[in-house]
Amino acid sequence: MAGHVSAIHPRSTVRRWPSAFGHDDSAKVAVVYVPAHFKEDRLDVLHEFIRGSGLATLVSMTADGMIASHAPLMLAPDPAPYGTLIGHLAKANPHARVADPGVQTLVIFQGPEGYITPSYYAAKREHGKVVPTWNYSAVHAYGTLEVFDDPVRLLDVVTRLTVRNETPRAQPWAVSDAPADFVQGMLRGIVGIALPIVRLDGKVKMSQNRPATDISGVVEGLRQDGRDDLADAVVGATSGA
Repeated sequence: MAGHVSAIHPRSTVRRWPSAFGHDDSAKVAVVYVPAHFKEDRLDVLHEFIRGSGLATLVSMTADGMIASHAPLMLAPDPAPYGTLIGHLAKANPHARVADPGVQTLVIFQGPEGYITPSYYAAKREHGKVVPTWNYSAVHAYGTLEVFDDPVRLLDVVTRLTVRNETPRAQPWAVSDAPADFVQGMLRGIVGIALPIVRLDGKVKMSQNRPATDISGVVEGLRQDGRDDLADAVVGATSGA
């Protein structure tokens, strides 16, 4: 991971970013709580997580406080090593206009998540010293939000987003299926956004801190409860995948 790392807890990290908040804020500290057993910092895994995510949450600072928006984003490989997030927002959405360019935007990607009952654990039957928790995975990306309205570039963005989401369908819809003048009119209602990534933080909390018997119970219990997606995530996280 980029940046300077200093410990404030044996299982948490603090990353100091003198310019991350704009202005002269060298004394400010960005804290990300990631216990060692939940930390994911392999760049290829983080990139694959982003590519597999449907919807992202963008959080930016404005003169009047924070603003958040939700949008599907694509990951372009350049600039290395982190790449650039690309997407679009409605032109009527004030986010792109009011985001402070001197303060980094945070983009949050989330994976499978869900409640973990103590009833899943073998330890409940052995000694009862167990409590509920919540399993989840997330990747946080940071960078300066850039805005563009060039129609050619916008068309490329919406075309690529459409291809990504339509490709699995038996009869994919294409942007070119709609009348060209209609598409141009729709493009005038959006603005493009790009965020060159300068930092990535990954956290995968999938019962890695539990004994093997408890993990097996979690996987079995989740499958019985119809949460195969979360069970698969636990298997992936605890098998060294």
